[in-house]
Amino acid sequence: MTIGTLLIANRGEIACRIIRTARRMGIATVAVHSDADANALHVRMADRAVAIGPAPVRESYLVGARIIDAALQTGADAIHPGYGFLSENADFARAVIAAGLIWVGPPPAAIDAMGLKDAAKALMQQAGVPTTPGYLGADQSPERLRAEADAIGYPVLIKAVAGGGGKGMRKVVAPADFAEALASCRREAASSFGNDQVLLEKWIDSPRHIEVQVFGDTHGNVVHLFERDCSLQRRHQKVIEEAPAPGMDAATRAAICDAAVRAARAVDYVGAGTIEFIADASDGLRADRLWFMEMNTRLQVEHPVTEAITGQDLVEWQLRVAAGEPLPRRQDELAIDGWAMEARLYAEDPARGFLPSIGRLERFSPGLGCRIDTGVEQGAEITPWYDPIIAKVIAHGPDREAARTTLRDALATTEIWPLRTNAGFLVKALDHQDFVAARLDTGLIARAGEALMPPARPSDAALSRAAASLAAGGEMAGFRLNAPPRREALFLLDGEAVAIRLDPANAAMPSSEPVLIAEAGQVWHLSPWRAAGGAGGEAADGAIRSPMPGRIIGVSVTAGEAVTRGQRLLTLEAMKMEHSLTAPFDGIVAALDAVEGAQVSEGAVLVRIEQGEAA
Repeated sequence: MTIGTLLIANRGEIACRIIRTARRMGIATVAVHSDADANALHVRMADRAVAIGPAPVRESYLVGARIIDAALQTGADAIHPGYGFLSENADFARAVIAAGLIWVGPPPAAIDAMGLKDAAKALMQQAGVPTTPGYLGADQSPERLRAEADAIGYPVLIKAVAGGGGKGMRKVVAPADFAEALASCRREAASSFGNDQVLLEKWIDSPRHIEVQVFGDTHGNVVHLFERDCSLQRRHQKVIEEAPAPGMDAATRAAICDAAVRAARAVDYVGAGTIEFIADASDGLRADRLWFMEMNTRLQVEHPVTEAITGQDLVEWQLRVAAGEPLPRRQDELAIDGWAMEARLYAEDPARGFLPSIGRLERFSPGLGCRIDTGVEQGAEITPWYDPIIAKVIAHGPDREAARTTLRDALATTEIWPLRTNAGFLVKALDHQDFVAARLDTGLIARAGEALMPPARPSDAALSRAAASLAAGGEMAGFRLNAPPRREALFLLDGEAVAIRLDPANAAMPSSEPVLIAEAGQVWHLSPWRAAGGAGGEAADGAIRSPMPGRIIGVSVTAGEAVTRGQRLLTLEAMKMEHSLTAPFDGIVAALDAVEGAQVSEGAVLVRIEQGEAA
């Protein structure tokens, strides 16, 4: 079989990543896209692109028939599903094969075998792969489940058999809580997966999530490419992954990797797959405390860390195996080189419960020294339709500390604006004493709590440096005739007035443009007060101007009202954020040209403040 043209049934960073490898191999690519992705990076990178429907995934990326039609219309030889969407859908895989196309993935039977957690665990037990103590029975009555939980011993974990992504899971710490937790778990499972069946597992007090990358071909060969540690999680979602796993000795590595290969052979696996294990790390990593959890029958989001430590391109492996070639390397030709870490950079606001941050990436400048896998670029839109991932940032170094510091420094110097990101949160996590010392388990982030929240404002030193670059002509913004220059001036920090002490000797880089302050992964927008307050840093003429185009969403004063310096006058919504414009000095509102709901242009005079007192 030969793959001359490849259709990628996915979007975003994984589509771009597949296209790069295909291009290097001389394979033409076809992208599919929803209406919302018509101008997306993966669409422009591919040799051809086909529209497959509206923005909602159920009307586009999850419509297998449209994707297959696109492949046939464009003369594609094969379909690569990426990850997510249809990548683990056995019916879609069968439809691709039935259409005469090459499926770049495992056999549909292997997907079926590993698709349900209870059946997969039973199969693994038969294959001699250790599994977590628990209950996998067909009797799903509440009475039987309660009795099995009592026998296992609390705490226990209730898991949806068709679950994933942290959904359909409940920890139960006492018998009295079991009935309510079971009902809740079943409701969520039915809603998310259309299947309310559950299994029970013994709760592990100090769990680590360790997974093994496996690969099989159509010639009967199966190898592993060592392990990854994915223990740093927030609400069961992976945050930072690394390879190899800290504290893994040679004997334990051999045990877990051999078990992973047995698991893959048990289902005649072909292609890339991941065997996930849970480890009881209360006494370090030990071969007798590692248990099978599940198999992901696809390429994983975190596959770049395995590529980094092995020097292999796993997408190239996928394409060669799908074309009928044997695996590119034997087991004895694979070795670990150094250490790698990956962080998932999301457009989300940690200060607001990690809510997605939607809008245009006016500024996207990743830090240096790392591999950046992304599906967006500066000027792109993060929409509400899809996962708000911006990039995967991957560091590789000779040892764990080198990889950690490289990743940390790259995230700390990343500039993204105006969207909020989790970069500052990631920096805090990488700097946490337990992570640095490799004292890992899946509860680390939850225990650390507020300690991982990034600061609300930059340091005084960073503010002073940025303010100095905005001090016009190198002179103090507080200059007054016949008076010594003041060492404090007003600026707008993310729309809020701030007084910043300045050293005249440092005000040597005049600028009338706003600047971005990037510090420890956080980014703030600092602008000269004159942009909102007329000539002079302190609005000497009292004219309060709009610093940018926007909409007035609040007016806090009336004409003739007495105001004090720093008092809020009105609130402007611009660049997806709220900006407060405040009084530059004590005085009265001499003129008010601001109306709530009105759109205003940059530089428009909205309020005029005069010295004096109200009549």
